[in-house]
Amino acid sequence: MKILVTGGTGFVGQSLCPALVADGHEVVILTRQPAPRLPKGGVSSVTRLDDLDASEFGGVVNLAGAPIGDARWTESRKKLLRNSRVDTTARLVEWMARAKRRPPVLVSASAVGYYGDQGDRPVTEDTPPTPGFTHDLCSAWEREAERAAELGVRVCLMRIGVVLDDGGGALAKMLPAFRMGVGGRLGSGSHFFPWIHRQDMAAIYAWLLGSAQARGAYNASAPNPVTNAEFTRALGRALGRPTVLPMPEAALKLLFGEMSEILLVSDRMLPRRLLDEGFRFRYPDLEGALAAMLARSGC
Repeated sequence: MKILVTGGTGFVGQSLCPALVADGHEVVILTRQPAPRLPKGGVSSVTRLDDLDASEFGGVVNLAGAPIGDARWTESRKKLLRNSRVDTTARLVEWMARAKRRPPVLVSASAVGYYGDQGDRPVTEDTPPTPGFTHDLCSAWEREAERAAELGVRVCLMRIGVVLDDGGGALAKMLPAFRMGVGGRLGSGSHFFPWIHRQDMAAIYAWLLGSAQARGAYNASAPNPVTNAEFTRALGRALGRPTVLPMPEAALKLLFGEMSEILLVSDRMLPRRLLDEGFRFRYPDLEGALAAMLARSGC
């Protein structure tokens, strides 16, 4: 099957695209980079969506979106976060609408931010959201993707947790401090941290592409969420380093402003629908996931 992946050069796409090729698919990446580094064999890239005929594709994966934690949330940054998600998804659906034959499935990214702060209660796909910037952003993002269903396209929405693996993402930002023995919990550390291994993330995308009955929203996080304090202790143990220097909540808010929200909100997210429908996680527990990640990075 020929699959279009938007944002395929990013952290998740770097794992997903080779996995799709290994499953026998042909992958085309839509990227802003004129000469991206691509996996060997089975992957090509374009910079203009209109250069492609949607009728040729058996599926679309939408990963496009500027990183939400890379800069303070100024008004201009919020506009970029929205445009890179909502406007890009709108253009993608319009491209599909113009085709004589639409791709039968769209798997589109969203995020745990859809739910807002939920405290310590379990969060399933039916949990009512808490209003706020991240909910508004994810809700608008999902609405644009859902427009494809009106075209007869099967739409799956991935409410993604914090994706972890060696070589990038959140873990790469944490490791320098933890390796030096100056890592610690954030605030009280009591807030839940909905993590997922990148390999499981890629496997979920592939699974939803091939599951003809799958549609609607799916929580994409490991089935055993942990608190920030538990994650901190587990990473310290895996590295053989102490974790006794917490970052006070007030300091986080001073350093990051409104963006500190994504470091302090609590979402005990559970992948209920994935488990109910038969998906099996390779890394359901944090200790095993960290051991695999750190072994590959040579820690």
